[in-house]
Amino acid sequence: MNWTVIENNLINLSFAALFITLILYWLNLAFPNLTKNIIICKLLTIFTNLCLSIFLSLRWINHGYFPLSNLYESLIFLTWSLTTVHLIIEQKSKSKLVGSISTPVALFTIAFASLTLPIDMKKAEPLVPALKSNWLMMHVSIMMLSYAALILGSLLSILFLIITKGKNVNLKNIGDKSHPKSVTLAYQRDQTLKINNSLLSINRMNLLQSVDNLSYRIIGLGFPLLTIGIISGAVWANEAWGSYWSWDPKETWALITWLVYAAYLHSRLTQSWRGQKPAILASLGFITVWICYLGVNFLGKGLHSYGWIL
Repeated sequence: MNWTVIENNLINLSFAALFITLILYWLNLAFPNLTKNIIICKLLTIFTNLCLSIFLSLRWINHGYFPLSNLYESLIFLTWSLTTVHLIIEQKSKSKLVGSISTPVALFTIAFASLTLPIDMKKAEPLVPALKSNWLMMHVSIMMLSYAALILGSLLSILFLIITKGKNVNLKNIGDKSHPKSVTLAYQRDQTLKINNSLLSINRMNLLQSVDNLSYRIIGLGFPLLTIGIISGAVWANEAWGSYWSWDPKETWALITWLVYAAYLHSRLTQSWRGQKPAILASLGFITVWICYLGVNFLGKGLHSYGWIL
């Protein structure tokens, strides 16, 4: 049996399903009454997730290691992570915004993996000695899941900035400060800046509230995963290279990413910043995540250079 053909077919089916899902989600944003579209989108997302799950399982079974050893496999796993986080968050929040934002990223990721990378990089190769460890599955999978959650949370913060058109809209929390579900958001203009428009409409305020809460909750999910991923990576590094931390480019950017999101969550928990400022921090986190994941591989070699393509 030609497993390569089966794997390619699974990727092609996933790409097609994501493309159709993207169109349907955006049609639903333009025409909110098309409620059946959301059900179809959910089914297509589940189908995509299953196809990617089968792809990863086949690689795991056929080659004897968890398929996260090169850039191609990690991109496919990131796509799987994006669809998984999307399904979980959409089920909990009942918001169609998550799918409208996550689907384009998942589509771009799988397209980059299948259409841009050379054929040689798609082939499964024997693991280098440093990767022959049980830490491979734990560390890399957790990092990929954290990237997926943080990317979605950051995209919602970018959407928040787009909706507010760059104006500084403060969010005043009333009630329980420890849990976003019990927080009531009231909007007021920042007196330190001149805002040309008057009070936001009630509908726009509700949309901003939904976007801001979703962003906070999703980043709150991704940050602990990132923390666990970094700690497990340090333990693995000590086992493989004899040092917990070596200031490798990817390690450095992982720390920068952690600090950016730590600052975001700190500002939200202490309520020292509201509205635009934390959204800008989360938007900056979107950039640092992609630099940490792909930029380091493209621009500089290091100990984490297994996905190097230039």
